[in-house]
Amino acid sequence: MAKEGLPFIFFAAGASVIFALLEWEIAAVAALAVTAFVLYFFRDPERVVPDGQGLLVSPADGKVIEIEQASEGAISRQAVTRVSIFMNVFNVHVNRFPVTGTVKRIEYQPGSFLPADQKKALIRNEQNKLLIADEAGNEITVVQVAGLIARRIVCWAETGDELKKGQRFGLIRFGSRLDIYLPPQYSVCVRQGRKVWAGQTIIAQLKK
Repeated sequence: MAKEGLPFIFFAAGASVIFALLEWEIAAVAALAVTAFVLYFFRDPERVVPDGQGLLVSPADGKVIEIEQASEGAISRQAVTRVSIFMNVFNVHVNRFPVTGTVKRIEYQPGSFLPADQKKALIRNEQNKLLIADEAGNEITVVQVAGLIARRIVCWAETGDELKKGQRFGLIRFGSRLDIYLPPQYSVCVRQGRKVWAGQTIIAQLKK
């Protein structure tokens, strides 16, 4: 269970108890349903991180909605391939580090809360960008993007942190997207429409 969910869980559970004591049956059942949903949303299961050099894993649970060449949004400002992953409210929302490496820079950008699966959300929505250098020095950008319902981006990583592949670094509340910008040294291993799991699904690997 992600610790950021505890205030929501306690509030919903407390409301359930109060409504039950007041014998407000409908309100108590509704609050209990909300409690169950919040417990489900903030789950944080363990993942089996694949071994092997040069493997890059998905930083988020969800569905790959776009794979295309791009530079906009990448901190490195070089030719990159963008892989976009959409997280609905039923996905695990804890984000994980895609590679073993170092956080070189973090940029937060305030913005709107458009539906996260829309392309203009890449530019206009609130987002948090992490520039990561892998063990070979290749630069990868991971972008947490808020959505229509998601109104809170959480990032536990800080500039200079050295994290391992699959290690937790943040989360986004209640539906959103995550974009990862891959340099030319990586080849994409997934296709559009594929479901992926954070820290477990291989989405790219270093070219030989």
